[in-house]
Formats: sequence, C-alpha cells, structure tokens
Amino acid sequence: MIHLRRIAFLPLLLVVAVGLSSCDTVTEWFAPGSNKDKLPGTRISVLALERELRPNVESVDTQILLPRPEDTDSWPGAGGLSHHAMHHLVIGDAPQRAWTVSAGEGSGLRNHSFAEPIISNGRVYTMDSEGYVASFDAKTGLRSWRVKTAPRKEEDNAFLGGALCIEGNRIFVTSGAAEVLALDATTGKEVWRVPVDTPVRAAPTVNAGRVFVVTIDNELVALAADTGRKLWTYTGSPTPTVLLGGAAPAVDGGVVVATLSSGEMVALRTDNGTMLWNENLVAARRTEAAASLPDIAARAVIDKGRVYAVGQSGVLAAIDLRTGRRMWDVPVAGIYEPWIAGDFIYAITVDSEAVCIDARSGRILWVTQLPHYEDEKGKKDRIIWAGPALASDRLILVSSNDQALSVSPYSGAVLGKIELNSGSALPPVFANSTMYLLDDEGNLSAYR
Repeated sequence: MIHLRRIAFLPLLLVVAVGLSSCDTVTEWFAPGSNKDKLPGTRISVLALERELRPNVESVDTQILLPRPEDTDSWPGAGGLSHHAMHHLVIGDAPQRAWTVSAGEGSGLRNHSFAEPIISNGRVYTMDSEGYVASFDAKTGLRSWRVKTAPRKEEDNAFLGGALCIEGNRIFVTSGAAEVLALDATTGKEVWRVPVDTPVRAAPTVNAGRVFVVTIDNELVALAADTGRKLWTYTGSPTPTVLLGGAAPAVDGGVVVATLSSGEMVALRTDNGTMLWNENLVAARRTEAAASLPDIAARAVIDKGRVYAVGQSGVLAAIDLRTGRRMWDVPVAGIYEPWIAGDFIYAITVDSEAVCIDARSGRILWVTQLPHYEDEKGKKDRIIWAGPALASDRLILVSSNDQALSVSPYSGAVLGKIELNSGSALPPVFANSTMYLLDDEGNLSAYR
C-alpha cells in the first residue's frame, strides 16, 4: 500500500512550464537579437515583499568569462552526469525541430510526470505519468519498445511520479508505488524490482555500480546496481508537508549529496553511508506562504570540490564538499537546479528572476526580472519559469505562459522569445548537438 502524506498544492509549486513541440524552428530564440529586444538599464528585481535582490556594487567590473561550449554524447540522468555540473553545452544557432513523437500519457489532475528524458548510446528513454518507460531512436524518434513499470495494484490509481537514470545497459527506475526497478536498456525487460518503505518521486542517481534514491520520507537508500540489494540507508528528518517531485542526489568523488524536504542537505560516503556533514538551507527571512516551506526541491550541483544548492525558503549556498563548511550564501529562493558554467552560477528564483552569481565569491553580478504574472496589473496567473540551461552562449528558459526565452549569460539581456502552444515542467536535455524536450502532453521533441 502506498504511504500517503499531506502534499502542498500551492499554485507556485505545481509547476507547468513550456515545451517546444508545436514549433518548427527556434531561430528567433537563439538569434543574437536586436537592441530593441534587450532590456535597458540596471536589472534588479521589483518585489512587493520585504526583500529585493540586487547586484553587488563591487561586482560592476567583474568580467564574465565562460568555458567554450562542449558537446556531450549522453545525458544519463536527471541533471545530466551524476554531479549535475554540465557547464556549457552545444546547440546550433538556428535549430529546427527534427521530430516529435508521443512518449505516452502527459501530466494531468490525477498523475504527474517528473521524469526528464535520459540519453545513452543513441537512444532516448522516457517515462510517462502512468509509469510507462519507452525507448526511442535519438536520430529519428522511432520507438523500439515500451513497458509498464507500475505494479498491477496501481493500474487504477494515481501513479504520482518516478523517474529514470542509466548506467551501461541498465535503466534504473524509481516509482510512486514505492519500488525501484532495473530494466534492460536494449529490450525493456525487467532485471530486478525491489520495494522501499515509501514512494519515490525523485529521479535516481547511479554512479560506480551504486543506485541512490531519496523517498518522500527523506530516506536516502543505496542499492547495488547489479542485484538491487540494499547496501545502506540514511534517514533524515521527516516533514509533514512536501512538494510534488523531489531532487535526485548528486554524486562525485566518492561522496553523495542529498537535498531533502526538511531543508537539510547531507553528504555521505558512497561506499558505506557514513555521514561526512549536514547543512540546513532554511531561511528565516522570507515570510510568504510558499517560501516558508523548508523543502529543497532543486538538485544540488557538485563542481571543483564545492556543492551548490538552492532552497525553496530563500538560500543559495556554496559548501565545501569535504568539510561541509559554508563558503558563502545569497538570499535566493528556487525550485530548479542552479546551473554552473566555469566560475559562474545561473539560477531562476521563485520571484521570476534570472540571476548570475560569481561562484568564487557569491557576489551577484546581474539580476533580470522576468514577467511575473500573465495579468501584471491584477497580479493574477503567476508565471513559473523553469531552467536555466546554458548552450552555445544562450541561457534557455521556459515558462508556464507558453513562452520560451533566450537570455544572455553575460548581461542578462533578453535576446529573443517564441510563443509556444504546450507546457512542460521539465527543462530541456542535450546530447550530440541536439536538444530534447518532453512536454506536459507527453510529446517528446528533438531540435538540431
């Protein structure tokens, strides 16, 4: 029986962002844009709350230098590689939609999809809101197999989540039915299936033969990738209210970092589960209802011996991976993974701001206020922005009001936008100079 918990159905947290399945080209999105497209003046947030996010005065002369774009041939899990630091990816200046296929049932009132596509060995794998996992040819979109992972007892019930990752020829699947599965990537045949104590809505992370999953009760479980045998567990503090979804653990250098709904971030050794440190990302400053939740819904990122994480309540922090010492923090609240590229971090706040931060010092370099409401005058129909992702000198953002933006990573200027017909709560993923998007209607699209 699924263990039920009270869920916060706040409009802010039921994120519906935007896919690109209805557009044949995204040329305008990636085009450099004219002067009239750019937002003039200093980019600061204008909020009706007690907090204003502003660039640091001492950061005016900081030059943003990014690593050169590099392609990747795979996207093995949520956030890309197990450390989630994907830096600067590649996409063409004027990509066109190569194909669109149905990947199954989209998100709705009963079920919701939390699974970003994963890519390996020329295949794209998806999981729909009813628990069906499917395999598609990355070049053509041709489907080779589709299997149902939800147990029979869940067929007439809301599945509520689950996601994917891959290592070698095995796909690992978490389940809202409180199970973890392994499938053969070539055939979709089930290899093993093991129960966990409570449902899992976050994606699993696999690294060096170990699969790490976080349940809705804040239990981090390490499983053997070959057999599903439980290796060790860590139990965090429970919380009575959790957000829909969850964050895949980040793994690098023999350390796994999990972000939990209690606001706790914990680092443990991957081999035996020994705790190295824990930290709390709960801010007491923010008072609005959504930000008062301690949940860390965004994935942590590990890069150059530091962990970067953002909490829903209003803290984005850099923490030393080995010691747990907080290097710096800024008053940023977010529900999407921050994106690191070289020495700079990009994030989207819950107040509809795009932010650039110097990863070395924590200084805020620029802030761009994005459209906050569809009806700005009446403060109605709040817009949720998902992302960002950095590819070929463009920050890519999608939103719940059927728009996608291209933003300069150097200045925060809006370079272009396109109108979209369908939404997606999932950011895009990349491999082989191609961008893949899974929308809320269950359609998978490739752009190259």
